[in-house]
Amino acid sequence: MALRLFNTYSRELEEFAPRDSAGRKIDIYTCGPTVYSRAHIGNFRAYIFEDLLQRHLELRGYQVHRVMNITDVDDKTIRGAREAGVPLQKFTRQFKDSFFEDAETLRIKRADEYPAATDQRYIDKMIEMIGALISKGLAYQADDKSVYYRINKFPNYGKLAHIDLAELKPSGRVKHDEYDKEHIGDFALWKAWDEEDGDVKWDSPWGPGRPGWHIECSAMATALLGEQIDIHCGGVDNIFPHHEAEIAQSEGVTGKKFVRIWLHCAHLLVDGQKMSKSLGNFYTIPDVLEKGYTGREIRYALMRVHYRTQLNFTWDGMKEARESLERIDDWLIRLRATAEENAERRTSNTERSTLDSGFDDALDDDLNISAALGFLFETIRETNRAMDSDELDPDVAKSWLSWWERINNVLDLEEESADVIPREVSQLAEERERARAEKNFGRSDELRDKIAALGWEVRDTKDGQKIAKRARS
Repeated sequence: MALRLFNTYSRELEEFAPRDSAGRKIDIYTCGPTVYSRAHIGNFRAYIFEDLLQRHLELRGYQVHRVMNITDVDDKTIRGAREAGVPLQKFTRQFKDSFFEDAETLRIKRADEYPAATDQRYIDKMIEMIGALISKGLAYQADDKSVYYRINKFPNYGKLAHIDLAELKPSGRVKHDEYDKEHIGDFALWKAWDEEDGDVKWDSPWGPGRPGWHIECSAMATALLGEQIDIHCGGVDNIFPHHEAEIAQSEGVTGKKFVRIWLHCAHLLVDGQKMSKSLGNFYTIPDVLEKGYTGREIRYALMRVHYRTQLNFTWDGMKEARESLERIDDWLIRLRATAEENAERRTSNTERSTLDSGFDDALDDDLNISAALGFLFETIRETNRAMDSDELDPDVAKSWLSWWERINNVLDLEEESADVIPREVSQLAEERERARAEKNFGRSDELRDKIAALGWEVRDTKDGQKIAKRARS
């Protein structure tokens, strides 16, 4: 099955073909965090979608070169540093560190580069691009000394967001980094220094100042990936004005199509509402970890819904994520035990070769992770039935384990040593098993409570007791 992706620009599913038709190299640019606060679970929903994309492309044999920017200078970071009374670099450092810490917790693969907007080499690239836009009549310095992009001089402006400039009748200029379609106007490429910027400024041909948010990504993307990119990702909130501006800037300079396919991840809701600190439903990764959940459980919860569908985050959903992973864990334990047997039986209805394309085919269909996971759990059901009836031979079990190892390169959901049960809990669990075998249920309940006090819970199943990290209410 050919890989098809939904291109935001065309609003159509398109068969993906890399620019490097002779080879297998793919360039991807992903919009990273703006480090004015700790990234929240909505941000990481998008980052996990991008991680899934990269891993699937690599599974299909592509060599992915991915760049994720770090926005460490913009209106929000400057305001945060000013309110905290610390230099910009010190203010943003803490949130850069927490981003990488949380990304590692969620098993997100590192990008090849993480360019920071304040790096002088990228500031120089921004100034170079702005100069080119001015020379082409696409930008101008206004009476406030800032430099703006003339949106009415770029014919394709608005096509990504499907905006009709004639209907909106843009007027004036917009100096803020973020604004809505109702306040459209010429956007800032270079912002002249003012007192609120403090010591945040760079020299330029137009006087001291700082770059606008949008030019930062155009400069970093083209500096590291070249004038044309295969795939550009981000959240739906990036479509306008940020990505619209990126197209105008980059294509205005190069005269070439900037991006082949634009992919955008839908919003995350919390209990059916927009996430907001005022509503008390704003969560970071540490907030969820403090409830007793693990990084892989959060990863599963944020991954399991198709990226173009809104994801409703709930604590019931987190419990479902835990239960789903327990099903996978239990299945792998049974498969490994079966694979170690010396039986010579065989059965045809569980042969891996008849099933293994379903997972890949689902992800080839615009990263349909819901269908891919559905295929995985149907496989678990079928193989469990075969093992229940003693009809799965060791060779087939080994084949399924090899299949799992392959798809787990994409999912990265297998239990790791960090999730291993502590020795004290294991000892209590073994003692509880003996108590149950002796039908000493009072002692069994007492040991269950001791295990719970240590932050773990016991489930009694047909395959024996299972121990899992306990979620906090």
